[in-house]
Amino acid sequence: MHRDQVFNIQTEQDFNTIALEIFNFQAQHTPVYRDYIQALRIAPETIVDYRQIPFLPIQFFKTHAVVAENHSPEITFSSSGTTGMITSKHPVPDLSWYTDSFRKAFDLFYGDVQDIAILALLPNYLEREGSSLIYMVDDLIQSSQQTESGYFLYNHDDLYNSLKQLQQKGTKTILIGVTYALLDFIDSHQIDFPKLIVMETGGMKGKRKEMVREELHEQLKMGFGVPHIHSEYGMTELLSQGYSYGDGIFQTPPWMKILIRDTNDPLTLLTDKKTGAINVIDLANYYSCSFIATQDLGKIHADQSFEILGRFDNADIRGCNLLVQ
Repeated sequence: MHRDQVFNIQTEQDFNTIALEIFNFQAQHTPVYRDYIQALRIAPETIVDYRQIPFLPIQFFKTHAVVAENHSPEITFSSSGTTGMITSKHPVPDLSWYTDSFRKAFDLFYGDVQDIAILALLPNYLEREGSSLIYMVDDLIQSSQQTESGYFLYNHDDLYNSLKQLQQKGTKTILIGVTYALLDFIDSHQIDFPKLIVMETGGMKGKRKEMVREELHEQLKMGFGVPHIHSEYGMTELLSQGYSYGDGIFQTPPWMKILIRDTNDPLTLLTDKKTGAINVIDLANYYSCSFIATQDLGKIHADQSFEILGRFDNADIRGCNLLVQ
């Protein structure tokens, strides 16, 4: 499979054809996925539509190396977690799949990164190794042709001054930040910058009490003087992201799809109802597994946009413990 085929998907038929080809490759060459399919007693040759493909529970990334056999990782991404937690690991044998994916998706949703100032407020991610988000933001900052682009750890005065300069210059600016750090910033600095794109990556990371999205976004909109708060939907186990321009409504690039499964019967997709647990197809995850059953609850709309409604813990996932040991 050549990357160009994945990143130039135009139609539903294109998606189905390529998804089936990738499924058959992974069912044969990714050992943990192959074992999972065998345990379900599913014959890969009977799968003729991407909606029939079995989804690997995301917990496997905590217990197994989800990677094609005979492929050594160029990098291994890992999830954040508190001390003593088992974190997810994602070995990536070919980083060009990831860089192509996030560069093309960013361009699709936001335009040419060279013309955009990328400011990053991601202290907890910078303070650990293995973050796929930091890898992406590093690349975007380096690709930006704006001198103000860069990281701001806890230096809120510098960030405020950079935002004011960029506003005066009329430069298109994206501030990407972890939720608690954005709130910390507006506690001490108020700015009225309506054209600023504020993109929150989610998570209080134990730094503040959790709050519902509507309340959080209202606070951030007031603090930055913006009409909407953008969001990114990505995770360690994926090599693609969805983006929201506001109101928590996400879209995906053409090589990524969201499906909804029944929370009581994880092998069944919901077609009549639109709310349930989120399954992700990420065709950029070529040397891993492109078909992942997440622990997120969500809702899908008629135009294939989606919302995240929350998460459930392992105890709530029935029937997904097959082979997870």
